[in-house]
Amino acid sequence: MKQLPSASLTSSEPVAELIAATANSLPAEEGVRARARAFAVPLIGDEVTAAGESVLVHADGVADILAAIGGSEAMQAAAYLSYASWQLNRPAEVITKAFGESFARLALETAKLEKLQQRSRAGRQELSADSEQAGQQTENVRKMLLAFSRDLRVVLLRLASRLQTLRYCAAIRRPPSPSLLRESHEIFAPLANRLGIWQIKWEMEDLIFRAQEPDTYKLVASLLDERRVEREAAMAQRRTVIEQGLRGQGIDARVSGRPKHISSIVRKMRGKGLDFDQVFDVRALRVLVPTVADCYAALGWVHEHYTPVPDEFDDYIARPKINGYQSLHTVVRDADGLAWEIQIRTPEMHQHAEHGVAAHWAYKEAGTKGYTGVSAAGEYDAKIAVLRQLLAWERDLTGNEPQHGLFDEHIYVLTPEAAIVELPAGATPVDFAYTVHTELGHRCRGALVDGIMVPLNTPLKNGQTVVINAAKEGGPSRDWLNADLHYLASSRAKAKVRAWFNAQYTRETVARGREMVEKLLQREGRTAISLDQLATDLGFKTPDALFETVGKDELSLRSIETVLRPPEPQPDPDEQVLLRKVRPSSSARGGVLVVGLDSLLTQPARCCKPAPPDDIAGFVTRGRGVSVHRRDCSNFRDLMARDPDRVIEVGWSDSARQSVAYPVDVAVEAVDRQGLLRDISDVFAREKMNVIGVKTQSVKGWAWMTFTIEVSDTKRLEQVLRAVKEVSGVRVAKRR
Repeated sequence: MKQLPSASLTSSEPVAELIAATANSLPAEEGVRARARAFAVPLIGDEVTAAGESVLVHADGVADILAAIGGSEAMQAAAYLSYASWQLNRPAEVITKAFGESFARLALETAKLEKLQQRSRAGRQELSADSEQAGQQTENVRKMLLAFSRDLRVVLLRLASRLQTLRYCAAIRRPPSPSLLRESHEIFAPLANRLGIWQIKWEMEDLIFRAQEPDTYKLVASLLDERRVEREAAMAQRRTVIEQGLRGQGIDARVSGRPKHISSIVRKMRGKGLDFDQVFDVRALRVLVPTVADCYAALGWVHEHYTPVPDEFDDYIARPKINGYQSLHTVVRDADGLAWEIQIRTPEMHQHAEHGVAAHWAYKEAGTKGYTGVSAAGEYDAKIAVLRQLLAWERDLTGNEPQHGLFDEHIYVLTPEAAIVELPAGATPVDFAYTVHTELGHRCRGALVDGIMVPLNTPLKNGQTVVINAAKEGGPSRDWLNADLHYLASSRAKAKVRAWFNAQYTRETVARGREMVEKLLQREGRTAISLDQLATDLGFKTPDALFETVGKDELSLRSIETVLRPPEPQPDPDEQVLLRKVRPSSSARGGVLVVGLDSLLTQPARCCKPAPPDDIAGFVTRGRGVSVHRRDCSNFRDLMARDPDRVIEVGWSDSARQSVAYPVDVAVEAVDRQGLLRDISDVFAREKMNVIGVKTQSVKGWAWMTFTIEVSDTKRLEQVLRAVKEVSGVRVAKRR
């Protein structure tokens, strides 16, 4: 026998046509399950599952489980078709032809999910059971199962398939693989519990416990067997007494023994520190009565004739569980002091308790157009009920409130090693690459999705396998940040791309600043100076911090010159140049008034180009009068630190504020592109600013520009700079 899915048949081969014809040639009275089985037998008759079970026997078991929980023949048929699809190259075409599009879609979705889970399980076989990686992958399998729950039939099919696998392993007395057991314990059993499918939940938990703790399981099973005759005799007597007593009150009651689940017994013994004799539900009865009123009447009779155990009563009728479970639970003691657990419910409550949401999932049989899905009458309510349970299950397992749109906001894809990767809906191969590793994202140049080369902005879908083709070196493309091109959907990936470009910009700025400083050192003949010491003298922690500041034009080279050049010897007082008064006039020359004097020779400093209404100060030079600086000028701060006695107060004259035009420098940093200089110049022209000089430099896609413009008031300049920043690509626009 071969292990599925080792073989495959081409849908165009005669055998595939023969299979479809065979299924369709069955008598009309044959149900869809029989037709699906006949279709599948030639394809899966010789195949085995990963656990070693015959695939045909496994599909029979899955169909029987679905039938037991109320699943229609259409769902049972899907159990065969999903495995048969593994053996066809074009399964959608063949199954659609034989059964209809809806059957094909359900079969393929179920097969797809099972394949993904098998691959994921195989990819983490070597991970230890308690490792963080194994735990994360188990969590991703759970999320992937949720993602596939858009068609809730897939969830029920997978639950039934897992239960059948556990049954098979128990029958051949061979424990399941650790990863399959972990999935069953952490994903499938809690899912059955959340959906309220107790019939599957209890059996699955017992089989899991049997595999995990075989010795404890055998011990408890033997204790149950040792007292079986005594317990069954007492139970038969108690059933008769309660049934007759309730009927004497006019209540049509049916009383039966409730199944004893070993995993539940052991869990209760450990959780409450009880001995076996103290576990109440070893002796348990279930009472079915026609109405809710009868439930409470029956409870009253039971409490009247037996002694209730304090704190062991739960009213799940008035307060149903979140999965819709309803019943009255009570524990009482008989005349001999033995404890009995009694559950009281209506037949409708019992049906829901046994089959959960499956009891509400009404399916129609396939018609001429194929399987039609949920019946119209209950489709909305049933689907909302199930989604509510799945969301609650998500909250139970994660400890977090589920986010709105859980099933629409995420997808789950696989790496080549079958690790599951969670991505936002609409994510692309570039998002996938950045999620796997930042460097893989930077060097991503192409992608294979399910073996097919696709564009990098192709949206991914649930269950696809993604392989990234990466360059040996390089970085991301600027196009990836263009929202109109849809290369990135993940905010995390977008942040990584921006960080890469910001780092590139910083490196280029540092290189530019280093070049400027090194040229200055060459001119000054100081190339032997320690760059670390120079940075420290200028107040920077590292040379790179100095270079970055210089590259951004935030520190002038003249400030560095003042540090490089030794201070000039101070002249004798008799040799100092005296400031001479010039001929008084009604307005100060240059628009600047020196406080305390009528007028002095003044000139604006070229390093900071002051203009009204800047806060200014004067520095007395040797032979060139007073140099007027902005008070925030770095050169002025250096001069003031060296010669504070030569600093004098100055201010703007009235004429300076009215008619004099002053040159100021504006620095612009932008992404280089064609027409950038024209667009910025248009802004100055539109704002009626006279541009008297332009310097530009472009390095690796970035442009640095310095515009010298004439202004009479720098307040007006702020408005112009805001307009410049709105030009496409401009990153910085500021006055130097």
